Amino acid sequence: MRRRLALWYAIVTAVLLIVFATGFYLYVQSTLIDRIDDTIDHVAEVIERSLIRSNLIDLESDFSRNLSVNAQEIDADHIDIDWFSPSGEVLWTTNSNFDSLQPRERGILKPLYRTVHLSEAEPLRQMTEPIVINGKLLGYLRISHPWFEVTKPVKQLFLDLALGTTLMVGVVSLCGWWLAGIAMEPVRESYQRLKQFTADASHELRNPIAVIQTNVQVALSDPNPDLEFQKTQLETIERITRRLGRLIEDLLFLARHDGGITNQKRESCNLSQILKEVAEEQLAIAQQKQITLNLPIADPNLFVSGDRDRLGRLFTNLVSNAIAYTPKEGKVQITAQASQGQVQVKVQDTGIGIPEAELSQIFERFYRYQPQKSSKSSTKSGSASTSGSGLGLAIAKAIAESHQGQIHVESKVGQGTTFTVNLSQ
Repeated sequence: MRRRLALWYAIVTAVLLIVFATGFYLYVQSTLIDRIDDTIDHVAEVIERSLIRSNLIDLESDFSRNLSVNAQEIDADHIDIDWFSPSGEVLWTTNSNFDSLQPRERGILKPLYRTVHLSEAEPLRQMTEPIVINGKLLGYLRISHPWFEVTKPVKQLFLDLALGTTLMVGVVSLCGWWLAGIAMEPVRESYQRLKQFTADASHELRNPIAVIQTNVQVALSDPNPDLEFQKTQLETIERITRRLGRLIEDLLFLARHDGGITNQKRESCNLSQILKEVAEEQLAIAQQKQITLNLPIADPNLFVSGDRDRLGRLFTNLVSNAIAYTPKEGKVQITAQASQGQVQVKVQDTGIGIPEAELSQIFERFYRYQPQKSSKSSTKSGSASTSGSGLGLAIAKAIAESHQGQIHVESKVGQGTTFTVNLSQ
């Protein structure tokens, strides 16, 4: 993909440079041709004025006299002049490589420009013009200018543009490769996260499916089925199936959040009431682990805009996570207060804490912090049940973000962890 991006970048730039170089080349060529034509027009105008002022009958001697006076200037400009009779016969010329008057140049009513490529000489830019004085055609004046003043600079310009365009395409190709690498870095990271996510999801699904399969195989292989034993197996299957259902719901929720499909209701919710319900639901688990769960909320009417069910899930995940990682006789406290149009909720525990190096990963999917296995004290104190799916904090962060809120964490090993959620009122 990086090669393709770099290639397309180079191709598009090359096409643009070629279009620009072609346009510039044609513009310079046209400008040089116009310059030569202007010079020819100026010479023709000077000669015509001289003829009109002299009004002489002997045009050949008049041409000879006028041209001999200006011979130096004409020679310096490399300009040749041919004078033809009305019938096309040459009367006077300064051109050593004389070219007779062409049939299409006879009978013209206005100046005719053309570029002539002679066999043994440099190409010429010629202008043939009828000379009419007092309504009478006196003859044809043809002025020739060397074409090398166009071809020489145009050839050099073509070489310069070709070389410059080639070098620029090379430089752009290298820059395109570098920029494609920068552009591909987020894609590469996303691909790695997707691979990790797929591996973690497969790992989480493999164990419950294996348990279900084992229970079903045992039940089917029993020649004398025991109804009580089969009932126990069915209950196990039902429990594992429920766990799978919750895991799939969590994955679906995160997938919808990543795709921007939230489908959440927006209404005014009493956050104090939501936190009270969460505390009541988690109280039994906390008491079973001999953990004190406090909810000292001074204001019973803290309202925020959002989805009540998802806000309840957000704080349920945070409180249950705090209880899971807090040892016996520990403490979990939930506080909430309003400040400057926001409600700030803190879930603080006195658990095992999280090392600073791990804090950046705790909101990643399927990530579960595993305390040191050698820490016997934490094991004896009943800390950290880590049997969850590892999606709780990822879901909590997704819910907070979908409510235009923020979630932060602070922790010290052996002292506890504090999650802070800021929601707009």
